[in-house]
Amino acid sequence: MQLKKIWFILLLEWSINGCTTKEYVKQNSAFIVFKTPTIKYADLGFIYENEDEIKVEIYGSGQALMTLKISENLVCMSLLECMDKKTFNSEVLSEVYPLNMLDNIFKGKKIYEGKNLTKTRNGFTQNISNSNKYKILYSVLNKEIIFRDTINDILIKVTRMDS
Repeated sequence: MQLKKIWFILLLEWSINGCTTKEYVKQNSAFIVFKTPTIKYADLGFIYENEDEIKVEIYGSGQALMTLKISENLVCMSLLECMDKKTFNSEVLSEVYPLNMLDNIFKGKKIYEGKNLTKTRNGFTQNISNSNKYKILYSVLNKEIIFRDTINDILIKVTRMDS
C-alpha cells in the first residue's frame, strides 16, 4: 500500500511539472519582418527567450498574427503544425540552410560557423554565397538584425525597440 502511495505522488508531481512551461528570461519588443516565398508578416511584436526555446510573436491591431516557437528540434508556427527544423527549412526557408539558422538569426548570432564574418565596432556582417543555392547578406548591428537571401527571396529583419 505504501508503494502505491509513493507511485501516486510521483505520478502526480510528474504530471503537474510536465504541464508547466518554463518562463522566458529575456523579452524584447521589436519591429519584425518575416518574408519568405510562402509567408509574409511585418509588424510590431515580441521576442521571448529562455534556455530551451525562442518565441516570436508578431501583432497587428492588437491581435497576434503569427507565433513562431523555435526549440532545439522543432519549429512551431501558428499557421502550420509543428515540424522538425529540417522540414521547416525545406518548406519555409531553404533546404540547404543549417538546422540552427533561424535560432541564430533571432538571437543575433553568427551563421555558417562565422564564415566571411567581418566584425565592426557595433556588431558584425557576413556575406555568404553558394552558387544557385543562396546569396546571403547578414548583419547584426546595434539593435538591428537583417538577414537577406536574394536567391531564395527571404528577408528576416528584427529592429529591437528596447535593450
